[in-house]
Amino acid sequence: MTHHGLPRRLWLRRTVAAFTLLAAGLGAHAQSSPPKSLRIGFQKYGTLTLLKARGDLEKRLAPLGIAVQWTEFPAGPQLLEGLNVGSIDFGTVGEAPPIFAQAAGADLVYVANQPPAPAGEAIVVPKDSPLKSVADLKGKKVVLNKGSNVHYLLVKALEKAGLRYTDVQTVFLPPADARAAFERGSVDAWVIWDPFLAAVERQVGARQLADGQGLVANHQFYLAARAYAEKHPQVIQAIVDELATLDRWAAADPKAVAALLAPQIGLAADITERAASRFAYGIRPITPQVAAEQQKIADAFHELKLIPKPVRITDALPRPVSTTAQAR
Repeated sequence: MTHHGLPRRLWLRRTVAAFTLLAAGLGAHAQSSPPKSLRIGFQKYGTLTLLKARGDLEKRLAPLGIAVQWTEFPAGPQLLEGLNVGSIDFGTVGEAPPIFAQAAGADLVYVANQPPAPAGEAIVVPKDSPLKSVADLKGKKVVLNKGSNVHYLLVKALEKAGLRYTDVQTVFLPPADARAAFERGSVDAWVIWDPFLAAVERQVGARQLADGQGLVANHQFYLAARAYAEKHPQVIQAIVDELATLDRWAAADPKAVAALLAPQIGLAADITERAASRFAYGIRPITPQVAAEQQKIADAFHELKLIPKPVRITDALPRPVSTTAQAR
């Protein structure tokens, strides 16, 4: 098996080396003593939810006397607000939330990302809706979680359809409230991600107008509070190591993933398996290319006045990657 043209063993060796550099770059000083706890924010889906269910990180950190505390958030913006106010140390979100958080002054650092998963988010309408394409959304009400990864999907989908962002009426609600509005018929379309996407497709027959394919990458990012990451790089490295091990297992056994994840998120196994099939496994260091893609999103949001000031993604990158990105 190969990854990006490299034999698997060589790819893994290079990946491990890259993460070692990343951890070294995060640490301005050697870790003097381990922290008493690691507070992780997670959402109702994804690799951190699997990691929590398996308990691997707890086993890894227990000998160091580090207790792992988990807090669930409804979406990425709320999670990063928790990171910003100091209630968590580490978490995972989509592409847009870190940009909104940076614009609000959050001192966070990108640790790593999952590969693109563009099919894992979509614009959906009720099964009996007369709307057949994104272009039909002109003048319609579209609900989404403000500042989430799907915010950029809406921007790009409208752009491709020849519409401006202001051509639709955006309604900002978190996923549970958005689904209620969608089912009531209070809105015409919903821009949403898995597993909420898989659930509304299977449970009420929602129909996709467009997913992210050909429009957005839909990366998942792992982020840490910079102060925590710089003081405890070995703990951050431990998380990355365990996620890499988890990803190899998950990519090889999607049915086992669904069986473990379904009770965690409260969805049927077939819905969970549908969502898991659209996720991309294989944690990676942040590259200059991924940083550049994030910068494009940040610039688009600033142009649309969705964020109050320009954001430089390089300001939130680990030092070695930041230096490389700025030099190119």
